[in-house]
Amino acid sequence: MDLQLKSKKAFISGSTQGIGFAIARQLLNEGADVVINGRNEEKLNNAVEKLMHEFPHGSVSGMPADFSDSEAVDVLLKELNGIDILVNNVGIFELRPFGEIADAEWMNIFNVNVLSGVRLSRHLLPGMLERNFGRIVFISSESGVNVPADMIHYGMTKAAIMAVGNGLSKLTKGTGVTVNTILGGPTYSDGVAEIVEQIAQTQNVTVDQIKSGIMQNSNPDSLMQRFIEPSEIAVLAAYLASPLSIATNGACVRADGGALKQL
Repeated sequence: MDLQLKSKKAFISGSTQGIGFAIARQLLNEGADVVINGRNEEKLNNAVEKLMHEFPHGSVSGMPADFSDSEAVDVLLKELNGIDILVNNVGIFELRPFGEIADAEWMNIFNVNVLSGVRLSRHLLPGMLERNFGRIVFISSESGVNVPADMIHYGMTKAAIMAVGNGLSKLTKGTGVTVNTILGGPTYSDGVAEIVEQIAQTQNVTVDQIKSGIMQNSNPDSLMQRFIEPSEIAVLAAYLASPLSIATNGACVRADGGALKQL
Protein backbone atom coordinates (compact mmCIF):
# COMPACT_ATOMS: atom_id res chain seq x y z
CA MET A 1 0.00 0.00 0.00
CA ASP A 2 1.28 3.45 -0.93
CA LEU A 3 0.74 5.68 2.11
CA GLN A 4 1.20 8.78 -0.07
CA LEU A 5 3.86 10.24 2.21
CA LYS A 6 6.37 11.22 -0.46
CA SER A 7 7.36 14.91 -0.08
CA LYS A 8 5.62 15.15 3.30
CA LYS A 9 7.83 16.57 6.04
CA ALA A 10 7.74 15.00 9.50
CA PHE A 11 9.15 15.99 12.88
CA ILE A 12 9.43 13.37 15.61
CA SER A 13 10.34 14.43 19.13
CA GLY A 14 12.56 12.15 21.16
CA SER A 15 13.56 10.00 18.21
CA THR A 16 17.21 8.96 18.54
CA GLN A 17 16.18 5.52 19.77
CA GLY A 18 13.21 3.31 20.60
CA ILE A 19 9.73 4.01 19.24
CA GLY A 20 10.65 7.46 17.90
CA PHE A 21 13.59 6.09 15.92
CA ALA A 22 11.44 3.25 14.58
CA ILE A 23 8.84 5.76 13.42
CA ALA A 24 11.54 7.82 11.69
CA ARG A 25 12.73 4.70 9.89
CA GLN A 26 9.19 3.78 8.82
CA LEU A 27 8.40 7.26 7.51
CA LEU A 28 11.67 7.38 5.59
CA ASN A 29 10.81 4.03 4.08
CA GLU A 30 7.55 5.59 2.88
CA GLY A 31 9.41 8.48 1.23
CA ALA A 32 8.76 11.23 3.78
CA ASP A 33 11.34 13.88 4.68
CA VAL A 34 12.15 13.33 8.33
CA VAL A 35 13.54 15.54 11.09
CA ILE A 36 14.52 13.67 14.23
CA ASN A 37 15.21 15.11 17.65
CA GLY A 38 17.20 14.34 20.77
CA ARG A 39 18.68 16.18 23.73
CA ASN A 40 22.21 14.80 23.22
CA GLU A 41 23.72 16.29 20.08
CA GLU A 42 26.31 13.54 19.61
CA LYS A 43 23.69 10.82 19.94
CA LEU A 44 21.43 12.76 17.58
CA ASN A 45 24.15 13.01 14.95
CA ASN A 46 24.84 9.29 15.24
CA ALA A 47 21.16 8.51 14.76
CA VAL A 48 21.01 10.75 11.67
CA GLU A 49 24.08 9.04 10.22
CA LYS A 50 22.57 5.61 10.84
CA LEU A 51 19.36 6.56 9.03
CA MET A 52 21.28 8.16 6.17
CA HIS A 53 23.26 4.96 5.74
CA GLU A 54 20.06 2.90 5.72
CA PHE A 55 18.21 5.32 3.42
CA PRO A 56 20.91 6.89 1.21
CA HIS A 57 18.32 8.50 -1.06
CA GLY A 58 16.14 9.72 1.80
CA SER A 59 15.97 13.13 3.42
CA VAL A 60 16.78 13.08 7.12
CA SER A 61 18.16 15.72 9.46
CA GLY A 62 18.34 16.36 13.20
CA MET A 63 17.34 19.20 15.50
CA PRO A 64 18.63 19.05 19.08
CA ALA A 65 16.49 20.16 22.00
CA ASP A 66 16.02 19.10 25.60
CA PHE A 67 12.30 19.41 26.32
CA SER A 68 12.98 20.00 30.00
CA ASP A 69 14.77 23.23 28.99
CA SER A 70 12.27 25.92 27.94
CA GLU A 71 14.96 28.08 26.33
CA ALA A 72 16.18 25.17 24.18
CA VAL A 73 12.59 24.49 23.12
CA ASP A 74 12.10 28.15 22.19
CA VAL A 75 15.15 27.96 19.91
CA LEU A 76 13.79 24.78 18.32
CA LEU A 77 10.38 26.28 17.67
CA LYS A 78 11.87 29.32 15.94
CA GLU A 79 13.58 27.02 13.43
CA LEU A 80 10.79 24.47 13.02
CA ASN A 81 8.40 25.30 10.19
CA GLY A 82 6.65 23.70 7.24
CA ILE A 83 5.96 20.46 9.10
CA ASP A 84 3.16 18.27 7.72
CA ILE A 85 3.44 15.48 10.28
CA LEU A 86 4.14 15.97 13.97
CA VAL A 87 4.79 12.92 16.12
CA ASN A 88 4.81 13.83 19.81
CA ASN A 89 6.87 10.94 21.11
CA VAL A 90 9.38 12.34 23.60
CA GLY A 91 8.93 10.99 27.08
CA ILE A 92 10.74 10.00 30.26
CA PHE A 93 9.81 7.31 32.74
CA GLU A 94 11.12 5.69 35.89
CA LEU A 95 9.99 3.25 38.55
CA ARG A 96 9.46 5.25 41.75
CA PRO A 97 7.37 4.70 44.89
CA PHE A 98 4.63 7.33 45.06
CA GLY A 99 5.76 8.66 48.44
CA GLU A 100 9.26 9.37 47.12
CA ILE A 101 8.23 11.51 44.13
CA ALA A 102 8.85 15.16 44.97
CA ASP A 103 6.86 18.07 43.53
CA ALA A 104 9.73 19.05 41.27
CA GLU A 105 9.79 15.56 39.76
CA TRP A 106 6.05 15.69 39.10
CA MET A 107 6.52 19.02 37.32
CA ASN A 108 9.51 17.83 35.30
CA ILE A 109 7.83 14.71 33.95
CA PHE A 110 4.70 16.72 33.12
CA ASN A 111 6.81 19.34 31.38
CA VAL A 112 8.65 16.80 29.22
CA ASN A 113 5.90 14.28 28.54
CA VAL A 114 2.89 16.58 28.15
CA LEU A 115 3.93 20.19 27.61
CA SER A 116 6.37 19.15 24.86
CA GLY A 117 3.41 18.06 22.74
CA VAL A 118 1.37 21.08 23.75
CA ARG A 119 4.09 23.51 22.68
CA LEU A 120 4.91 21.73 19.43
CA SER A 121 1.25 21.39 18.48
CA ARG A 122 0.48 25.01 19.33
CA HIS A 123 3.35 26.08 17.09
CA LEU A 124 2.64 23.81 14.11
CA LEU A 125 -1.13 23.34 14.05
CA PRO A 126 -1.93 26.81 12.60
CA GLY A 127 0.26 26.13 9.54
CA MET A 128 -1.38 22.74 9.04
CA LEU A 129 -4.83 24.31 9.16
CA GLU A 130 -3.78 27.04 6.73
CA ARG A 131 -2.45 24.44 4.26
CA ASN A 132 -5.49 22.21 4.92
CA PHE A 133 -3.31 19.20 5.57
CA GLY A 134 -1.55 17.94 8.63
CA ARG A 135 -1.20 15.03 10.97
CA ILE A 136 -0.49 15.20 14.69
CA VAL A 137 0.15 11.89 16.42
CA PHE A 138 0.65 11.57 20.17
CA ILE A 139 2.38 8.49 21.55
CA SER A 140 0.64 7.50 24.78
CA SER A 141 0.65 4.23 26.69
CA GLU A 142 -1.61 1.66 28.29
CA SER A 143 -0.14 3.02 31.52
CA GLY A 144 -2.40 6.04 31.01
CA VAL A 145 -5.43 3.76 31.39
CA ASN A 146 -4.13 1.07 33.74
CA VAL A 147 -1.86 3.31 35.81
CA PRO A 148 1.01 1.36 37.44
CA ALA A 149 1.34 1.75 41.19
CA ASP A 150 5.09 2.26 40.86
CA MET A 151 4.82 4.81 38.02
CA ILE A 152 1.82 6.94 38.98
CA HIS A 153 3.47 10.16 37.79
CA TYR A 154 4.23 8.57 34.41
CA GLY A 155 0.71 7.17 34.02
CA MET A 156 -0.71 10.60 34.82
CA THR A 157 1.19 12.14 31.92
CA LYS A 158 0.06 9.45 29.50
CA ALA A 159 -3.56 10.03 30.50
CA ALA A 160 -3.07 13.77 30.01
CA ILE A 161 -1.65 13.17 26.52
CA MET A 162 -4.84 11.39 25.49
CA ALA A 163 -6.92 14.32 26.75
CA VAL A 164 -4.79 16.88 24.88
CA GLY A 165 -4.98 14.91 21.64
CA ASN A 166 -8.73 14.53 21.86
CA GLY A 167 -9.23 18.21 22.61
CA LEU A 168 -6.95 19.36 19.79
CA SER A 169 -8.87 17.24 17.28
CA LYS A 170 -11.92 19.45 17.90
CA LEU A 171 -9.97 22.36 16.40
CA THR A 172 -9.62 20.51 13.07
CA LYS A 173 -13.33 20.16 12.34
CA GLY A 174 -14.06 20.27 8.59
CA THR A 175 -10.39 20.38 7.58
CA GLY A 176 -7.79 18.00 6.17
CA VAL A 177 -5.94 17.93 9.50
CA THR A 178 -6.24 15.13 12.03
CA VAL A 179 -5.03 14.59 15.58
CA ASN A 180 -4.83 11.08 16.99
CA THR A 181 -3.18 9.22 19.83
CA ILE A 182 -1.55 5.81 19.82
CA LEU A 183 -2.08 3.90 23.02
CA GLY A 184 0.92 1.60 23.03
CA GLY A 185 1.35 -1.48 25.14
CA PRO A 186 4.48 -2.83 26.85
CA THR A 187 7.17 -2.06 24.27
CA TYR A 188 10.75 -3.29 24.31
CA SER A 189 12.29 0.11 23.72
CA ASP A 190 15.95 0.91 24.39
CA GLY A 191 15.10 2.34 27.80
CA VAL A 192 13.18 -0.77 28.83
CA ALA A 193 15.91 -3.01 27.42
CA GLU A 194 18.52 -1.21 29.52
CA ILE A 195 16.51 -1.74 32.72
CA VAL A 196 15.82 -5.39 31.88
CA GLU A 197 19.49 -6.07 31.20
CA GLN A 198 20.48 -4.45 34.50
CA ILE A 199 17.98 -6.58 36.43
CA ALA A 200 19.09 -9.74 34.64
CA GLN A 201 22.73 -9.04 35.46
CA THR A 202 21.93 -8.29 39.11
CA GLN A 203 19.85 -11.47 39.50
CA ASN A 204 22.23 -13.59 37.39
CA VAL A 205 19.46 -14.79 35.08
CA THR A 206 18.81 -14.39 31.36
CA VAL A 207 17.19 -11.37 29.74
CA ASP A 208 14.44 -13.62 28.35
CA GLN A 209 13.62 -14.84 31.86
CA ILE A 210 13.27 -11.29 33.13
CA LYS A 211 11.15 -10.27 30.12
CA SER A 212 8.85 -13.24 30.66
CA GLY A 213 8.58 -12.53 34.37
CA ILE A 214 7.70 -8.87 33.78
CA MET A 215 4.97 -9.79 31.31
CA GLN A 216 3.47 -12.36 33.66
CA ASN A 217 3.54 -10.02 36.66
CA SER A 218 2.53 -6.71 35.09
CA ASN A 219 0.53 -7.78 32.03
CA PRO A 220 -0.81 -11.30 32.63
CA ASP A 221 -3.83 -10.64 30.41
CA SER A 222 -1.78 -9.63 27.37
CA LEU A 223 -3.01 -11.47 24.30
CA MET A 224 0.37 -11.05 22.66
CA GLN A 225 2.20 -12.59 25.62
CA ARG A 226 5.40 -10.73 24.80
CA PHE A 227 6.79 -7.23 24.57
CA ILE A 228 5.81 -5.22 21.50
CA GLU A 229 8.64 -4.25 19.16
CA PRO A 230 9.05 -0.50 18.42
CA SER A 231 8.61 -1.24 14.71
CA GLU A 232 5.14 -2.63 15.47
CA ILE A 233 4.12 0.74 16.91
CA ALA A 234 5.80 2.54 14.01
CA VAL A 235 3.66 0.97 11.31
CA LEU A 236 0.52 2.30 12.98
CA ALA A 237 2.10 5.74 13.35
CA ALA A 238 2.93 5.76 9.64
CA TYR A 239 -0.68 4.97 8.74
CA LEU A 240 -2.02 7.71 11.01
CA ALA A 241 0.47 10.10 9.38
CA SER A 242 -0.86 9.22 5.94
CA PRO A 243 -3.46 11.08 3.88
CA LEU A 244 -5.27 7.73 3.73
CA SER A 245 -6.19 7.99 7.43
CA ILE A 246 -8.42 11.06 7.05
CA ALA A 247 -11.44 9.25 8.52
CA THR A 248 -9.59 8.64 11.77
CA ASN A 249 -9.59 11.78 13.89
CA GLY A 250 -9.80 12.41 17.62
CA ALA A 251 -9.16 8.73 18.21
CA CYS A 252 -7.07 6.86 20.73
CA VAL A 253 -5.94 3.88 18.70
CA ARG A 254 -4.75 0.87 20.65
CA ALA A 255 -1.55 -0.97 19.81
CA ASP A 256 -1.35 -2.60 23.21
CA GLY A 257 -0.99 -6.26 22.29
CA GLY A 258 -4.34 -6.93 23.93
CA ALA A 259 -3.06 -5.95 27.37
CA LEU A 260 -6.12 -3.87 28.24
CA LYS A 261 -9.49 -5.43 28.99
CA GLN A 262 -11.57 -2.39 28.03
CA LEU A 263 -13.72 -2.46 24.90
